[in-house]
Amino acid sequence: MATTRRVPRSGSGVLAWMPVAAMIVVAVADVVAGPGVGFLPLVSLGPAFAGLVGGWRRTALIGLLALVLCLALGIYDGLFEGRRGFTALVSVAGVTGVGIAAAVMRSRREAELASVRSIAEVAQRVLLRPVPRTAGPLQAAVSYTSAVAEARIGGDLYEVVASPHGIRVIVGDVQGKGLAAVETAAVVLGAFREAAHDEPDLMGLGERLERSVARELEGEKFVTAVLAEIGRDGGAVFLNYGHPPPMVVRRDGAVEFPEPLAYALPLGLGAHGAEGPKPYQVDFEPGEQILLYTDGVSEARDEGGAFYPLADRAYLLKEPDAQLALEAVREDLVRHTAGPPHDDAAMLLLRFHGHEKGKSVPDA
Repeated sequence: MATTRRVPRSGSGVLAWMPVAAMIVVAVADVVAGPGVGFLPLVSLGPAFAGLVGGWRRTALIGLLALVLCLALGIYDGLFEGRRGFTALVSVAGVTGVGIAAAVMRSRREAELASVRSIAEVAQRVLLRPVPRTAGPLQAAVSYTSAVAEARIGGDLYEVVASPHGIRVIVGDVQGKGLAAVETAAVVLGAFREAAHDEPDLMGLGERLERSVARELEGEKFVTAVLAEIGRDGGAVFLNYGHPPPMVVRRDGAVEFPEPLAYALPLGLGAHGAEGPKPYQVDFEPGEQILLYTDGVSEARDEGGAFYPLADRAYLLKEPDAQLALEAVREDLVRHTAGPPHDDAAMLLLRFHGHEKGKSVPDA
């Protein structure tokens, strides 16, 4: 899930009253200075500020008030006996016209931006769909924090598919950022969602992903990923393409990071002739948990340069609700980095809530 920053309402209120405050200050200064001095041209600050923060109607209203104020102060200062008073009125009227034009253009751009954001949010929801809360014997939850302000997704990806061959999962990290990374993530997820139902084994699924990514990526671009397959009777099989190892939390609280015998190259680099990854099996029993994550979690640093101690935070996953447990880890990660993340951070939590020998299994 991505964090969204909002501008405080108090700040918006200050900006909204700034045009009126500017005209009041000018009027008070003019009256205190007395006739003959005249600060009339400064009255145009009101409509100038209004054009920056308000709509065209409000800007026009502020401009009308500014003209009335300019006329009153001009009479008070006796400036209409010469050209100064009329020059000030023309100046205020001109600034008001420019402010109205600026407000109209800004409103149109804001409407266009809102439309683009709405379309982008729909596209993002289609790309990274909510994972099912339950899949076979598993309970699943996901957390995603984008490093890009106002964005919901970036280069990290995840998916859970309940296939005829078991529950299949992917968590990956695309090299790079921006739209190019999002496009690559879409390619990987599309290929995974299709192949997860068709391929009878995890090796075949991985090879199909490799071919799909290799066709789309150019140069030295790549995608690190870990694939998992969980059978309905337990046990997990992993296929690791240069990705951080999963964290397994046992029923007694023990934490393990099972790694393959040898790491393979990431997806997209298979053409370099290196041997592909080998599947490896890990015990996964009722009441236990698996946390898949990207390097935005494991490589997050604090102000002193220390990595996030993920293993030491496994106790946060004791929360009965899986989504609340992941939220607790995410909040702790934000506190560790003491600021916005420097990289996308995705986490996918799987809890085994199956049945064993006809007995119900208590929650983790």
